Amino acid sequence: MAYAQKARWRTSAGRVVAGSTLLAAVALLPWLSGTDPALTVLRARSADQDPTPEQLAAVREQLGLNEGPLTHLAHWLGGLPRGDAGTSWVSGEPVFPELMNALAVSVTLVLGALVVTLAVAVLVSARTLYLGSRQLLWKGRAGTGAALLAALPKFLLASLLATVFGVWLGWFPSSGWEGPASMVLPALALGVPSGAVIGGLLDQSLPATFGEPWVRTWHACGFSPGRIARHALRGALAGVLPQFLPSVVGLVGGAVAVEKIFNIPGLGRLALDAALAQDLPPLQTATLTLALLGVAVGLLVQALRRALLGPALRDGGLAAAHPATLRRGRSTTWVAGFCAVALLTLVVAGLLRDPLYVDPAARLLPPSVAHPLGTDALGRDMLARLGHGALRTAGVALAVTAVSTLIGLLLGMAGQVSAGLTEVMSTLPAVLAGLLTTAVTGPSVWGAACAVCLVGWTPYAAQTAAILEQERATGHILASISFGARPTHLLRHHLLPAALPAVLRNALLRLPTTVLVLASLGFLGLGEQPPTPEWGRLLSENQPYLELAPWTTLGPACALVLLSVLAVSGTASRRSSTERHLCTGR
Repeated sequence: MAYAQKARWRTSAGRVVAGSTLLAAVALLPWLSGTDPALTVLRARSADQDPTPEQLAAVREQLGLNEGPLTHLAHWLGGLPRGDAGTSWVSGEPVFPELMNALAVSVTLVLGALVVTLAVAVLVSARTLYLGSRQLLWKGRAGTGAALLAALPKFLLASLLATVFGVWLGWFPSSGWEGPASMVLPALALGVPSGAVIGGLLDQSLPATFGEPWVRTWHACGFSPGRIARHALRGALAGVLPQFLPSVVGLVGGAVAVEKIFNIPGLGRLALDAALAQDLPPLQTATLTLALLGVAVGLLVQALRRALLGPALRDGGLAAAHPATLRRGRSTTWVAGFCAVALLTLVVAGLLRDPLYVDPAARLLPPSVAHPLGTDALGRDMLARLGHGALRTAGVALAVTAVSTLIGLLLGMAGQVSAGLTEVMSTLPAVLAGLLTTAVTGPSVWGAACAVCLVGWTPYAAQTAAILEQERATGHILASISFGARPTHLLRHHLLPAALPAVLRNALLRLPTTVLVLASLGFLGLGEQPPTPEWGRLLSENQPYLELAPWTTLGPACALVLLSVLAVSGTASRRSSTERHLCTGR
């Protein structure tokens, strides 16, 4: 009991420290950026590009900018207990009513997206659940279907849904927020990729659960497949459930592009607009709201996990889930080979062309012999830009994913010490992290990479902490401790083999998301700068021409899907042997 109380105090202290640090960093944003806050606010008010010194002095005096950031932060915090979050520097309106409206819209949108996420996750894992409950699961899958759906860019999917079902067919509103019908298309755009990630992780963890002895015993005793499936899903879901924390909160703070495409006045869009205008009161209030939302979701996820696992988690009675030895399907090799050949062909063919040559007479040409993937709005060859951007796109995304995974593993091993930090940092939108990082480093591809690493480790930390908590509650860990096993022995032979394969699979599924987040930062001028060709940036630049010239986005989107499927299916062939190798500690 004393240990549990001490762990809760550590988690609470981590939340307070992380939240305070985040709010302090946001409060310093206007001063860190190197731009006069008065100039930014004045331009946001009137779009005046050349204000006079008298106008700037008046804005500074009105907002009290000469008092410094700490005074502003203290004044804002002092008003919160009275329900006063200040007034917007740009509009002059009270912040709290606008924030509540945006929060209501975002929560409604997230609930709809969560329904879609759960539905897609069920569809992705349905085959494994059905066969495993009947002891018919002999052949493993590479997870290419989940990788394909997870690689779909949310803003591109949003534009496609708005064009087809909103404009062409007129089934749903393509813009605005007028009622339940306005929620359908953006919920699909947000929920399908997120559901693919959750479903892919669940689909990969179920075989180990179905390989536990109790499943064979229940099957031999004649228990119904439905009952076996429910109990197996309960055990596997406990390990995947922490991924809902970054997914759900990320739908609130990270849905900026989708909110802009559908013109939805949500919380993510409010935070981004306030950050770009350096409008401090609404930005601080939105950041605090996201942090509190992350803590609330984290507590709910933790309670659900403990309810699913029951007293066995506390008493050390959980069964050890060993990797299932499933026969690899022949299609996995064919899929990996096809993706590798297709990507290599695109890259080599593109490298033989000039990616920067501009031909005004060849704007938005469809695919032809001269331009196999067509041309963009400036007349540049899309195949050339795709090929020349391959190395930079894959290299930076892999580096960011590797660093984020390593940080997540290290912090996840800290357990309750880092739980509060994970909950708070998972709420920070990557765009806001990019603004904070760029204020120090300046706009560059590596500054954007640092921004993504700043928030990208949270899914892996949450997953690692959950897996290790369950692993420490198994009987073989308690037996090893009773025989005098040292912490290094437990880490090498038990804990890392349990966590590392699952975390690596999670990282591979999230690889396309990393590419797209880097692209969104570059699109806002915080990352890769034009005219450098980069796949995510190609998607962002050509997204407005989706209806007029769909080939401008088709090439980069297909390349991104190929990269994702190759990463997942290419490692599937070595998964079983690697997991057995880790389990034996050799």
